[in-house]
Amino acid sequence: MAKAFFRLQKLLRRTQFLLFFLTAAYLMAGSLLLLQRSRLVIQQGWRGPPASQTLLGPGEMSRAGLAEPGSLQSPGPRLLGRLGALQEPAPDPRHGPRWLTARNSELRQLRRRWFHRVTSDQEPLQTAGSKAMKHTAEHKGTYMGCFTHDSRERTLKGAVFYDLRKMTVAHCQEACAERAYSYAGLAYGAECYCGNTLPAAAAKPEECNLECKGQKGSVCGGVNRLSVYGVEELRAAARRRRNVIYRGCFRAPENLTDTFPASLIQPNLTVEMCSEFCSQKEFPLAVIRGQECYCGYPTGRFSLREGADGLRCRTRSAAGGHYCLVYQTPVQDTRCTDRKFLTTKSKVFVALSSFPGAGNTWARHLIEHATGYYTGSYYFDGALYNKGFKGEKDHWRSRRTICVKTHESGKTEIEMFDSAILLIRNPYKSLMAEFNRKYAGHLGYATDHNWKSKEWPDFVNSYASWWASHVLEWLKYGKRLLVVHYEDLKRSLIPKLREMVEFLNVTATEDRLLCVENNRDGNFKRSGAKQKNFEPFTQEMKDLINRYILTVDEALRGRNFSGLPREYVPR
Repeated sequence: MAKAFFRLQKLLRRTQFLLFFLTAAYLMAGSLLLLQRSRLVIQQGWRGPPASQTLLGPGEMSRAGLAEPGSLQSPGPRLLGRLGALQEPAPDPRHGPRWLTARNSELRQLRRRWFHRVTSDQEPLQTAGSKAMKHTAEHKGTYMGCFTHDSRERTLKGAVFYDLRKMTVAHCQEACAERAYSYAGLAYGAECYCGNTLPAAAAKPEECNLECKGQKGSVCGGVNRLSVYGVEELRAAARRRRNVIYRGCFRAPENLTDTFPASLIQPNLTVEMCSEFCSQKEFPLAVIRGQECYCGYPTGRFSLREGADGLRCRTRSAAGGHYCLVYQTPVQDTRCTDRKFLTTKSKVFVALSSFPGAGNTWARHLIEHATGYYTGSYYFDGALYNKGFKGEKDHWRSRRTICVKTHESGKTEIEMFDSAILLIRNPYKSLMAEFNRKYAGHLGYATDHNWKSKEWPDFVNSYASWWASHVLEWLKYGKRLLVVHYEDLKRSLIPKLREMVEFLNVTATEDRLLCVENNRDGNFKRSGAKQKNFEPFTQEMKDLINRYILTVDEALRGRNFSGLPREYVPR
């Protein structure tokens, strides 16, 4: 018996030692992973090189994969005449484009891990046999019931909003009321739809069973189901907050009744009366000629591209029918808001490439609304996904999106794409936009403290070379390119957008393009109200950036593209 007990004790000691060893190994492995993760997070939050490190200069570009200005064709007098002789920046390959590419590769791995940890769609809160959720959350609208919802043929045909993190019933109701709609409907826990006509097909109350993403205990529709609320009570309060935007004075079309689908003749007609009437009819334009009010959309017959002198609308010729006043109602133009993934995988893998801060998100908004297809992303940006860019969550190599956003500029990453739209923006504007985004998000502004600290010079020294290397590397390794200048896209939206859509091998109708023009800003445009009372760029910064502008201009001309727009230099 004693012998058997001794053997058991010996076995237990070995097992105890083995468990201790495995536990220690597990803790060590976990510590190593945590340290590596912390290193990547620290790198992501990097604000610039130490003061002892300087930027790779244009004179050393050839050793970092960049073309020397003298090795390219002449940029033409418009840039050379204004740049003059500028001093060479001090060379240091540690902060040139290759260093940034290597750093981006590390950050890319971190972003991939974030992607796989994104919160999955929320499970229904109840089973079919359980009690339906009460609609007693904090809101003022009247609950109308649960209705069927088809995303391809929407029952509430007005404005559409997405917020996959913070959607609440009250938020949806207020958004619809401010845009003069009578009903607000919520689906999938995160989607808000507005309209003036109650859906016809009712559903079982228990089928609206998804909790709102931003409000626990409150129901926001279901799968193909709408929780609909009446917001008539909120419209009166929201009326004083509504924006009726004056679009200008325009020459009236020959036959207004054929051009506009709804009209009203009212003695003592006011702008508010006409706007309210057109909002009820769910039209984005209110057109006034004398005592006549017309409602409709921008069309080929009335495109709003050529305005007239405002004085003409105040003379007798306006009353005689030659000119009319045009106002933008709170109603959203919905002719181009429907989007979907490609039904079959794209045969051509297209990149939408740009330097950060060059307007990539805005270009994606335009492309999605013009084509009707989602755009993808090489990264995952939760803020964009939560506001309706559903392609953010799709794997970037799925080929289910019309094109893929990327800021990468390495040879391997470039050659993975069959073609690319290369979006270029003035580096001065790009650097400021990206600096604002890093410190205040997509819509905010960096503080004066940020601009006046050492972080801003370090940022310029690091990112200015990346602006140049990004263009040069895509010109060198890109297989088929369409170069689009941000400034040209702003000035000539429809012609440039049509060119981009044709490059993507998609046909967009004229009405859809006009709808895009009517919704051109999207949800990620800074207000522009915050103006700095100081010049953020020192002369040394300007000399550095102008050198890179010259290099990029020569490279573009060397590939038979038009050079950079005139306003790029000098500052």
